[in-house]
Amino acid sequence: MSGNHPHGSALSETDLRVRALETLLVDKGYVDPAALDALIETYEHRIGPHNGARVVARAWSDPAYRERLRADATAAIVSEFGYSGRQGEHMIALFDEPGVHHMVVCTLCSCYPWPVLGLPPTWYKSAPYRSRAVIDPKGVLADFGVTLPEGTQVRVYDSTAELRYLVVPMRPAGTEGWSEARLATLVTRDAMIGTGLALEPSSVGGQP
Repeated sequence: MSGNHPHGSALSETDLRVRALETLLVDKGYVDPAALDALIETYEHRIGPHNGARVVARAWSDPAYRERLRADATAAIVSEFGYSGRQGEHMIALFDEPGVHHMVVCTLCSCYPWPVLGLPPTWYKSAPYRSRAVIDPKGVLADFGVTLPEGTQVRVYDSTAELRYLVVPMRPAGTEGWSEARLATLVTRDAMIGTGLALEPSSVGGQP
C-alpha cells in the first residue's frame, strides 16, 4: 500500500489502535500527554542499544575498562557512563572469544537490561524464542542468519529478576586505530543479546 502513496505514510492497523487508545486515555484524564511525551523521548533518545554499544566499544578499546566490566559490570557501566535504572541494577558482562559464543534469554518472562539495550524486541518475549534458545541455541542462531565456526560452544544464560546480561561480542578484525565512536557503529542490539555478531568494518564508513 505504501508504494501507491509516495507522498504520505500510511499507518498500520496496530498504529491506529495505539493512537486511538492513547487519545481515549488522554481524553479521560488517565494519562498526562506531557508525561507520555517525556517517556517516549527517554526511550527513543536516552535509553537504547546505542548505550550498550558505547560500553562494548570501550571494552574493545580499553583493556583496563574491559577488566572492570568483567569484574563488576554494574559498577563499570554506572560509574563511567551513568546508565542505570529499572532492570539495570545487577549486570553481568559475557565476553565472546574464539570457540565460545554467548546468548541471553529469559525463559520465565522477559527480563532485559533496559538501560543499555532499551525496550526488548518482540521476538525476545515470544514463547518460541524463550524455549528454543535453551534446547536448540544453534538452531535459533541459524534462524537469525548467524553461522559460527565449527566447534564453537554456545553458552546460554537465563536472565532473572536478579541478574541481567550484556554480551560483549568479539571485536572485528581490521578495526585497529578506530575511535570508540566508530567502533560503536559496529555493535548491534542482537550482538549484545547474542543472536547476532558485530558488523564487519566494511559495513560502515567515515573516518577512524
